[in-house]
Amino acid sequence: MERSSASLWRKIRSRYNLVGNTCENCNANYFPPRIVCRNCGRKSKMVEKQYKGDGEIYSFTKIRVPPDTFKDEAPYDIGIVKLEEGPMVEGHIIENGIEPKIGGKVRVRFRKMYVDGDEGLIYYHYKFEQIG
Repeated sequence: MERSSASLWRKIRSRYNLVGNTCENCNANYFPPRIVCRNCGRKSKMVEKQYKGDGEIYSFTKIRVPPDTFKDEAPYDIGIVKLEEGPMVEGHIIENGIEPKIGGKVRVRFRKMYVDGDEGLIYYHYKFEQIG
């Protein structure tokens, strides 16, 4: 039985998770994953780490003139989020009636980003929802 490409796509862990890594030598956390720790260099031993996705808005901006892929969503907010575990992550901030603010608490959500063509592959990605 042949598997659909969508089924195979969903099995890639990093598509639906905030998966980075951590250095077992110095406990530095990275997202996206790195091959070598910035602190330890060759001595580093990097292991996969699943981030919870909770954090706070470090910086944000409102996009009014987006690329064609997101033209139907404009205006929308994009921000830099500092995860509780340390790494900074860029992502869309979901409009939920709470105005984004620096220091605002957020939680990761996985949402549809766009569809490739009329009947193409649906791309999902993480977005951040402000919770306080």
